Amino acid sequence: MSKSLLFILILILPVLATAQKPDTITPVVKKQWTLSKDYSEEIDVPVDTTFSLFHRHKITDKYSPFNAYPGNYGLPTYQMNFFDRITSPDMYLYSYYYPFMHLLDNPVFMNTQIPFTEMAYTFAGPSDRSEQTFRIRHSQNINRFFNIGLIYDIVYSLGHYSYQRSENKTFTLYSSYSGVKYKFYIALGINNITSAENGGIKNLSLLGTGDTRDLEVNLGGLNNSKDVLKNRNLLIVQKYSINKKSTLVSDSVKTNSVHKKFRMEGTFSHILAMEINKRSYIDDLPKSGFYDTTYISKTLTYDSLSAGSIKNTIRFDFSTDETRKFRLGGGVGIRNELFRYTQIIPADSVPASDSAVWRNNNNVLIGKLYNDIGEKFRWIATGELFFSGYRAGDFMLNGDIVKSFDFKKGRATLDLFGKISNLQPSIWYDKWGSNNFTWQNNFQKEFRINLGGEITYPARRTIVRFNYAIINNYTDFGLDTLPSQYKSALSVAALYVKKEFSAWKFHLSNDVLVQKSSNKTVLDLPLVTVRSAAFFDHNFHFKLTNGYLRTQLGVEVFYNTPYYGYSYMPATGRFYRQDQTLTGAYPYVNAFLNVKIKRTRFFLMLDHVNYNFSGNNYFMVPFNPMNIRMFKWGLAWTFYD
Repeated sequence: MSKSLLFILILILPVLATAQKPDTITPVVKKQWTLSKDYSEEIDVPVDTTFSLFHRHKITDKYSPFNAYPGNYGLPTYQMNFFDRITSPDMYLYSYYYPFMHLLDNPVFMNTQIPFTEMAYTFAGPSDRSEQTFRIRHSQNINRFFNIGLIYDIVYSLGHYSYQRSENKTFTLYSSYSGVKYKFYIALGINNITSAENGGIKNLSLLGTGDTRDLEVNLGGLNNSKDVLKNRNLLIVQKYSINKKSTLVSDSVKTNSVHKKFRMEGTFSHILAMEINKRSYIDDLPKSGFYDTTYISKTLTYDSLSAGSIKNTIRFDFSTDETRKFRLGGGVGIRNELFRYTQIIPADSVPASDSAVWRNNNNVLIGKLYNDIGEKFRWIATGELFFSGYRAGDFMLNGDIVKSFDFKKGRATLDLFGKISNLQPSIWYDKWGSNNFTWQNNFQKEFRINLGGEITYPARRTIVRFNYAIINNYTDFGLDTLPSQYKSALSVAALYVKKEFSAWKFHLSNDVLVQKSSNKTVLDLPLVTVRSAAFFDHNFHFKLTNGYLRTQLGVEVFYNTPYYGYSYMPATGRFYRQDQTLTGAYPYVNAFLNVKIKRTRFFLMLDHVNYNFSGNNYFMVPFNPMNIRMFKWGLAWTFYD
């Protein structure tokens, strides 16, 4: 710890001596955006250079504030908020790693006036069990229309317990061209994720009694068990607009000087989305006793499977003049999907194996309709119908109504949303073969109705969201670690509130989740989950240099009421239901200091302060305890001159 503090002081002191007035990113990044789920619209995304609570650096927390994982950051993660979980059949293989990855449905593009670069690094724990993260992103415009950029993320964590190392390396290279009539977006993603599997601690009663590395695990050094996931994806979106006029000043003046005529714009789009996923599970000692069965080899487990897809979409979108108060738009298209699956499966004569190959295809009709009335009201409906192929009969229908209200403190937004879907579960629920597991199922389509609403009031630092779902044929992994489908109706309700209170320079930031399932045997959820930070926020002014040093000093706590949290099965890479061990009812307490000087942000944090003071129930996944008390620090730099 002393070496880390010395290193930070060496970095900070020269900057303190020359601290200048607060800097801003507004003139540099003209726009940052992602694409809607159907790739038809650009959706603005704020540039994440926020300072408040900067110590919350984990990528998983930015996706969802409440997460559970087997102790070490970077390992597979599921969202404790039921409505944040990844349920798409095509994302089955990486659903527990989704927040770490650069994928087809989460590309981010940027338009900058000058080159923009950001670097971030965090370090925690002693060197022999350290947790490190690194991110670099760079973006620059070649000209006012053409941009190119990249993001490279690393999570490398050795873990406090034996054989739980995580190594996640994810990369994206993106480019965009935003001409008047022609636009394109390109994103290439490369994701390599390796997770060491220790099968959990054998005896939880020994927690807190000695060195964490001395605790015996179920999959030890002779197993050398690990899970390797590789993902490659490519997205190319091309758009050509007809009857679209330039937005130059001369055109605007000319338009405003005469009576506006009714005008409609149309856009033809081609979308190519390609993805390859490969998962391998390795265990050098399959007969160590952790698994009951071995179907292929008693001396070595090397399970391997892959899933590749090519999706081509052609669509036409139209809209009336966007300068008018009443705007109507919509679109229609067709998508063709080609899939190829491979897996090493047990052969008829044991021990032996064969390579199985399956090919599927789908044809999908897609549609969209929306209406904007002024700047404060919009409704939008989107839908997909799988009319032929493996998923024939699947459909999704989404609806949103958004209304804004202006108050003295600022604008608030009410969003009412709903979704109806009828989807065939992933093929891996039906077919699976490996050294330790094999199954053949014929599951029915999962039918869901999701309803909800959200109120967002930035001026009051308030978000309130309500979700409700009714599900038939709910599909997950049951008590026997095998796929399971609940044939009756299941309902889930959740209320999420995010609110920050302040009095003078004292702040209390709260995330509260209340949720309930109609059948705890099938789906158990923590009734209440809370993440709260209390801190003192002060901006120091150095008159000698006219510089500023902003600081936040505080503590935070994470807590959830007890429930039967999911267990984890290394061989299948899936979380499954269990009813033997309650998780939760344990507060995780951190103390932190955040500092910002110009474009540099850094934090110091003592993680899990209350280790050995609040009992030994510090695990979110049974038999996989969280890391013990450790010191963390991190820095982020932004460069754009």
